[in-house]
Amino acid sequence: MILADYQSGFRGAALAAVAALGLSAAEPAWARQPQESFSELVDKLMPTVVNITTTQNVPQQGPRLRDMPQLPPGSPFEELFKEFFDKRGGEEQQKRRGTSLGSGFVIDGDGYIVTNNHVIQGAEDITVIFRDDTQLKAKLIGSDSRIDLAVLKVEPPNKKPLPAVKWGDSDKARVGDWVIAIGNPFGMGHSVTAGIISARGRSLNDSLDDYLQTDAAINKGNSGGPLFNTDGEVIGVNTAIYSPSGTNAGLAFSIPSNLVKQIADQLREHGKVKRGWIGVSYQSVTDDIADSFGLDRARGVLVANVTADGPAAKAGLKRNDIILSFAGQDVLDLRRFPRVVANARVGATVDVVVWRGGKEVPLKLRVGEQEEAEKQNVSAQGQKKPAEPDQQVTSTIEQLGLTLQKVTDQLRERYGLSDQIKGVVVTKVAPNSPAAEKQLQAGDVILEVDQKPVSSPQEITDLVTKLQQQKKKSVLLFVERQGDPRFAALRLTK
Repeated sequence: MILADYQSGFRGAALAAVAALGLSAAEPAWARQPQESFSELVDKLMPTVVNITTTQNVPQQGPRLRDMPQLPPGSPFEELFKEFFDKRGGEEQQKRRGTSLGSGFVIDGDGYIVTNNHVIQGAEDITVIFRDDTQLKAKLIGSDSRIDLAVLKVEPPNKKPLPAVKWGDSDKARVGDWVIAIGNPFGMGHSVTAGIISARGRSLNDSLDDYLQTDAAINKGNSGGPLFNTDGEVIGVNTAIYSPSGTNAGLAFSIPSNLVKQIADQLREHGKVKRGWIGVSYQSVTDDIADSFGLDRARGVLVANVTADGPAAKAGLKRNDIILSFAGQDVLDLRRFPRVVANARVGATVDVVVWRGGKEVPLKLRVGEQEEAEKQNVSAQGQKKPAEPDQQVTSTIEQLGLTLQKVTDQLRERYGLSDQIKGVVVTKVAPNSPAAEKQLQAGDVILEVDQKPVSSPQEITDLVTKLQQQKKKSVLLFVERQGDPRFAALRLTK
């Protein structure tokens, strides 16, 4: 009673304060009472959620001849044991039935079901169990191990449409929103937990990860189950937990529904996922790099290399371009860009805006397919060139903390450089120097300075001197390390 009076008094005081500020007297969202019960909503959602069991043959080692007990020569048991192990020991790969448990949900009344790939991976038999204990055999339509999703198909009994979920817009889900998880924890059957969205945009192991984090209790067996908002719409698929003990620790991760729907549509149509590819390598744009390119602030991604004959090359993208927008979406940073490209429709022509020569340049790019690019990614090995005479010309640029030398056969052998590479080799980096700050190291090859190709230490010295005379704050280097190109903006010291 005392607590209820206190809450009522607090709410009244809050409303009075709002009125005193001249705002609406309507009760603000943050002052509303929390949800009292999800029971009516859960009653409607339960029939759309399924439990999944799978079985598979698991290899099991049989008895082997070398496991036979050591018996004295001529022992009457020697032949008996040998005969037994000869017969059974050859069965090196005996089979036993293994089972796994998970969850899923119906996305189409015709019997299409979404779950996690790891729930059904390697399964020979898949059984789907509904709320009313109806059990149906399911077949795998398609799966994607990278995003960890799979689509199954069952035949509805009596050809009557199955109850299906409604998709929600995961982009509109906000940190602090209530969510409901329904699944099959530890094989106990349909169970409901609730919590809030704790964070967005979580990445665990992959550049394409974009998880919603929730504190709703998720345990083994919940994998593949839906995460609902309070409107009863699916906004995620419960996929992973972070827990030292293997049980719920308040850190669970769900694949956002907007991505799930896109992947599920592709799996239903193609049986696999076609991901976008444009054929560039890129890196973050730092404040120093933005300043070097005359960009107003650090944004976009900097193109470090363009694959010959790839979509980007055909569209006219070049090294040193900064991609500011792709397919109508602003490129804010490096972390989100791989997802934007991968989610682009293969074969579609998209608008790309790059920063080049101090201005924005619009381009048209036709998106390629990532899988096809990986198949064709066989780099041609060029013919070995005649040995170059070693020219031991060494130069030190104290402003940057670099000791440099022109590429020679001796340096190629010392640092494992390819025969095709040209440029200037870093042979020493001074401690606490601008080069050390950017983690340059011996064996790095400088290919460009201030977007100009260099082939000798003297060229780099001249360009750095010129930039200092222009009172530039930093110098942009294009560097390659063991075949990996990147940009580094080094501050210029006096």
